[in-house]
Amino acid sequence: MTVHAEAGTVVVYSDVACPWATLALHRFYQWRSKAGLDGALLVDFRLFSLEEASGQPLSKSLAEATIPVAGACAPELAWHMWQGGESTWPTTSLLANEAVHAAALQSAAAAEELDRELRRALFRDSRNISLRAEILRAADRCEHVNGELLGNHLDSGTAREAMIDGFRNRPEEVVGSPHFFLPDGSDAFNPGVEFHWEGEPGEGFPVIDRDDPQRLEDLIDGAVVGSSQSQGGRATR
Repeated sequence: MTVHAEAGTVVVYSDVACPWATLALHRFYQWRSKAGLDGALLVDFRLFSLEEASGQPLSKSLAEATIPVAGACAPELAWHMWQGGESTWPTTSLLANEAVHAAALQSAAAAEELDRELRRALFRDSRNISLRAEILRAADRCEHVNGELLGNHLDSGTAREAMIDGFRNRPEEVVGSPHFFLPDGSDAFNPGVEFHWEGEPGEGFPVIDRDDPQRLEDLIDGAVVGSSQSQGGRATR
């Protein structure tokens, strides 16, 4: 089984609590706007919870080691170290990720808005996004999200089974968060950024070996070409 991105979409496997995914998506949106493709090139979110992959709660120490490094690549996002108490750190992103899947049932715009707002809530505002109330507060800040409907979907678990199955039965080529898949059949894991850890993850710190924001423009170009070819046309910019 392979990941298939429909024409006009980019499939992204990620977790809302992943700093690298937050950086990659931010850069993707920047390049998409530069290419004049806002509203024409959509993100198909395949969110999953990092604790599902690792079998461990979300690590505050791992996040705090990563935030200054990823944050330096896009300071305009106004990243902050966790400002709340130790006990208020979200040890799970399951419900937040499920919420984005549920928002996608409303529209692609709703899913994108909520995904972006939840990342701001965590990495900028130090909000505990594992809480239903915080997720719905984030939804209230989104123009295209119906918060009441979202709350109903969370309460009924409408999107959870599909989200969990989508990750557990994911294609082998999915490496982790963030992994982009394009309509032309290409893909990129953590596009543009290569790093290694000094010391053990969660104890040491990440060191960026290569940072190439241009890679995000290449992703958009690939997506446009892939969409155009699948529709029998030519890409224009």
